[in-house]
Amino acid sequence: MSYTNCLKKHPHRIFFRYGNSILRASLEKGSPQKSLMDYSTLLHFTAFFPDYRTYALLLRACAKCSDLYAAMEIHCHLTKVGLLSDLHIIPPLFKLYIAHDHMLEARELFWSMLEWSTDPFHGNLMLMGFLKSGQLDKAYQIFKRMPVKDLVSWNSMIAGAVRSSHLKEAMYLFSRLVSSGLVPDCFSFSSVLSACARAGARRYGVWVHHLMTELGVEMNHILTSALVDMYAKCGRIDVATEIFNKVKRNHISVWNTMISGLASHGLGSDVVILFHKMKSEELVPDGVTFVALLTACSHCGMVEEARQYFRSMTTEYSITPEVEHYGALVDTLSRAGLLDEAYKLVMSMNVKPDVVIWRALLSACRRYRQTKLGEVTIEHMACHGSGDYTLLSNMYSSANRWNDSEEVWRQRKQKKIRKSKGLSWVELGGSTHGFKAGDRSHPDTEDIYLVLHGLCKRAKVEGYAPLTELVTKDVSEEEREENLTFHSEKLAVAYSVLKTGPGTEIMVSKNLQICSDCHEWMKIISKVLCRVIIIRDRIRFHRFESGCCSCKDYW
Repeated sequence: MSYTNCLKKHPHRIFFRYGNSILRASLEKGSPQKSLMDYSTLLHFTAFFPDYRTYALLLRACAKCSDLYAAMEIHCHLTKVGLLSDLHIIPPLFKLYIAHDHMLEARELFWSMLEWSTDPFHGNLMLMGFLKSGQLDKAYQIFKRMPVKDLVSWNSMIAGAVRSSHLKEAMYLFSRLVSSGLVPDCFSFSSVLSACARAGARRYGVWVHHLMTELGVEMNHILTSALVDMYAKCGRIDVATEIFNKVKRNHISVWNTMISGLASHGLGSDVVILFHKMKSEELVPDGVTFVALLTACSHCGMVEEARQYFRSMTTEYSITPEVEHYGALVDTLSRAGLLDEAYKLVMSMNVKPDVVIWRALLSACRRYRQTKLGEVTIEHMACHGSGDYTLLSNMYSSANRWNDSEEVWRQRKQKKIRKSKGLSWVELGGSTHGFKAGDRSHPDTEDIYLVLHGLCKRAKVEGYAPLTELVTKDVSEEEREENLTFHSEKLAVAYSVLKTGPGTEIMVSKNLQICSDCHEWMKIISKVLCRVIIIRDRIRFHRFESGCCSCKDYW
C-alpha cells in the first residue's frame, strides 16, 4: 500500500514527526512530483505540522521537477508561518527563481540574504541573471550592495557593460578591479580589450596591454585575437600586424581577426596574401574567414576575387553560404555599380535577405542615382529605420525630386521614427570628447569654431568646393554650405588641431559613414596641415595623408 493510500485510510497511525521521512523517501526514490503530492495529503489528512526541514525537502522536489508554481505556493506558506528568513530555506527558493528568470522575486530574497551571508556566490547568480536579459542598471544595484566581490563578480559586470555598449563603464570597472587588489584573468582582459576596440580607446588599450605584460599573462588564442582586434580597430594596424607575426597562430580565430582588421583598413591585397599564407600553414578557413575576405573585396572593389571566394566556399570547403556571405557579396557588387547583378543575386538567395542586404543595395541606388531600383528595394524591406528614410530622401534629392524627398520625411515623422544623429569623438588628454553636427556644448566651442572657419578658408584656397547637393533640404546654397561646414567629424578635427601640436596624428571615430563632402575636405586638410588624419567610421578606416586617402576614394 502506498503512503498516500495509507494516510487516507489510517490518518491516526501517522504522526506528524514522520511526515518529513515520507517526503524524503519519495524524493530519494526519484519521484519529486509524488513528494509534492504526499505533502498535500499529509497537510489535509493528518496532524502534520511542517517545519523548515519540510519546506527544504519540498523546494528540492520543486527544483527537480522544475515546478515553479508549487515553489511560489510554498513561498506564500513560508511567509505566513514566518519561516521565510530561515537560512536553510532562502537559498534553494532563491535558486529556483533564478533558474526560471524570475529576477525580481529573487532580488527580494537576495536582500534578506545579505543580513547573514557574505558569500559572493548568490550575488554572482543575480548579476548573471540580470545581465543575461540586458538589465545592466539592476545588475549594478546588486553589485554595489554585495559585501564581497570576487573576480567572477567583476568579470560579469565588465562583460555585461560591453554587451550593453556601455564601453566607458566597462573600462572604469576594469580600473576599479585592478585597484581592488584582485588580479585580472584572461576573461577580464579579453572583455576590456573588446571595450577599447569598440570605443576606439587606443590609449587605454595600450595601458591594458602593458599591464598584461607586467603581470606575465599567458597568451592564448582568445587574448591574442582580442589584442590584435583592439589595435586594428584603434587605427594601429601596424601594431596589430606586428603582434600577429610574433604569436602562435595555430587557431583560426587569430587569422580571422587579422584578416578582418586588414579588411577594415581597406588593405585588400594584404588580405589575399594572408589568406594564402593561412592555407600554406594548413589551417582550414571557416565561415567567418570568408565573411572577412568578402568584406575586404567589398571595400577595395575586388569584384572578380569576391566571386571566386564565394564560389570556393562551397566547391572547395563545403561551407554553405549564410546571409552574412550573401550580404558581403551584394555589397561588393553594389559598390562597384553592378546593381542589376546585385539585385538578381538577392532574389536568388537560398536564405531570406535581411535588412542589411537591402540597405546595401539601397545605398548603392542612392550613390548611382538608380531611383526606380531604389523604390523597388525599399518595398522589399520589412522595417524602415531612420537611415533607410535618409537614403531614400537623398536619392530623390539628388534627382531634384524635392516633393518626393519631402514626402519621405513626412512619412518618417508620421511614424515617429527619429533620425540617427551623427556623433564623432576624439580621445585626448585621457578623456573622450564627443561632437554632434552643429554642436556648441563643448567648453571650448568658440575656439573650435574659430579653428574650423580658418581650416575651411585654407581648404577653399586649395580647391575645396562644398558638395552642397548632399544636403537633402530645398534651401539656399549658402544654407547648404553652412550645413556641411559643421558636420561632427569636422568639429572633432578642429578640436584636435586646437589641442595638439604640429605633426601629431589625428584620430577621429564616427558612428555613421563619412559623407563625400567630409571625405574631400579631410584629404585637403591633411595636405594643408601636413598631418595624418585617421577617420574610423561605421564601415571602415580612412587614412588621409598628403591629400590622399587610403581608400583610394572607393568606400
